[in-house]
Amino acid sequence: MTKPKVSNVVYLHAHDAGRHVEPYGFSAPSPHVQRLAEDGVVFRQAFSTSPQCSPSRASILTGLWPHVAGMMGLANFGFEMSDFSRHLAQSLSSLGIETVLAGLQHVAPDQSVIGYDKIVAPKDLSIHSRSSELVADAAVEYIQGSERPFFLDVGFVDTHRPYPQVSEKDTRWVAPPPGIPDTLDTRQDMAGHLVRLANFDTAVGRVLDALENKQLTANTLIIVTTDHGLAWPGMKMTLTDSGIGVFLVMRGPGSWKGGRVIDDLVSQIDIPPTIFDLLGKTIPEYFQGVSLVPLVEENTPVRTDLFAETNYHIGYEPQRCVRTSRWKYIRRYLKRDGSLFAHVDPGPTRSLMNTAGYLEQPYKEESLHDLLLDPLEVTNLIDSPRHEEIAAEMRERLRNWQESTRDPLLHGDVALPQGAQTFDAETWGMDSAG
Repeated sequence: MTKPKVSNVVYLHAHDAGRHVEPYGFSAPSPHVQRLAEDGVVFRQAFSTSPQCSPSRASILTGLWPHVAGMMGLANFGFEMSDFSRHLAQSLSSLGIETVLAGLQHVAPDQSVIGYDKIVAPKDLSIHSRSSELVADAAVEYIQGSERPFFLDVGFVDTHRPYPQVSEKDTRWVAPPPGIPDTLDTRQDMAGHLVRLANFDTAVGRVLDALENKQLTANTLIIVTTDHGLAWPGMKMTLTDSGIGVFLVMRGPGSWKGGRVIDDLVSQIDIPPTIFDLLGKTIPEYFQGVSLVPLVEENTPVRTDLFAETNYHIGYEPQRCVRTSRWKYIRRYLKRDGSLFAHVDPGPTRSLMNTAGYLEQPYKEESLHDLLLDPLEVTNLIDSPRHEEIAAEMRERLRNWQESTRDPLLHGDVALPQGAQTFDAETWGMDSAG
C-alpha cells in the first residue's frame, strides 16, 4: 500500500481533559473536535504514559518513556528532559521541517532551550487570560504566512484548574465524571470545566479553519489530544484508566480520514514514530513507541500492552503500571497509609471528598483489576487465589519492561534531579474544607 503523503503536522493539545469530549460519548461542548473526528480517525483506547503533565508530554514529543526521557516531574518545578536533541522540535528541524511553538510547552522551565525554529506564543498564558484565543491567534497567523513544511505545536492551558465560577442555574443539567458523587458542588465544578473546554474547542476550530483556508488539509496530519485525565480525585496522578485514558483524534490523507473508530490499544508514545512514518522519514531507532500506520492502514494491531508511570509531582510518589486489553496491574513504591493530599488538585470536589475521608482509603502496594468486569477499577483482585496466575503474568510484564528500559526504580528511590524541587505533599494547596 502506498503511504499517504504528509508534508505538515499540526499538534493541538489540551490540559487535563481525559476523554471528556463529544467523540467519546460525553455531553461536553466540543463540536470542532467532533468535526475533526467525523472526518478523521478516533482512537477509543488511547493512553498517556503518565497521569501528569510534563512526563506525558515528554513522551508525546520524544517517543520515549518518561524515565528514559529524563522527565521525572513538572517543568514548573525545575524538572526537564535530559536530551532535547530527541525532542521533535529538533529531530524534525534536522530534516528540513520548520518547527514552531504556539502556546504552552511544559517540558522545560525555559522554552528557549527546546530548539524550536520559531516561537510564536503569546506572552500571557495564565489560566485567567484569554489564553486560548491568544494562542489561536498566534497559530493562525503562522499558518497564514507559512511557506515551507512545518510542525506546529499548539498548546492550550484552559482546561487546567482553577475553573471559573458557574451559577447554580447553569449547572442543573450537568453531570460529574463517572465515579464522582453527583452533588451541587460537583456539578458546579464540572460546569466550570466545560466552560474551559468550550474555549479550547473554539480555538481548535479556528486552527482547523486556517488550515482549510490555506488549502493545507490534503497534506497535513492533524493531531488533537490531551496530556492525561481530568484533574479530579481518582483521575489525574493515578494510574487508573481515568488518569491515563486520553482522547486522541487524528486526520490526514488516505486512510487517515473518514470518521473511523479504532478500539485497539494505543499509547501516546506511538505518536512520534507515526509522524516520521507518515512523513516518509526513517524512524529513529531510539523511539520506544511503534508507528500506528499498520493499525490504521492495514488493520494490524501494533501492541498487546502499554505502560505508564509517575515519579515526582508536588512530592515524591513513584508508581508503575502495565495494561492489556483486559487487565491492569499497578505497583506503588511509596510506603504510606493513604493518598497524598497535594496530588489531588484543589477544588470543590476535592474539598467535598476529602471531608468524607477520600484520602484515608487504603493505599495498596499492588493492585490488579479486571477492566472488563470492573472498568472503574474499584475491586482489587491482587489477593484473589483465582487470579494468582494473572497477577504473576502482569508482574512479569512490568518487570521485563522496567529492565528493558533501565527503570531507575529497580535500584531504589529515584533521585531528585539537580535544580528540581518538591513541596510538602501533605499540606500543599490545602483548602479550608480539606
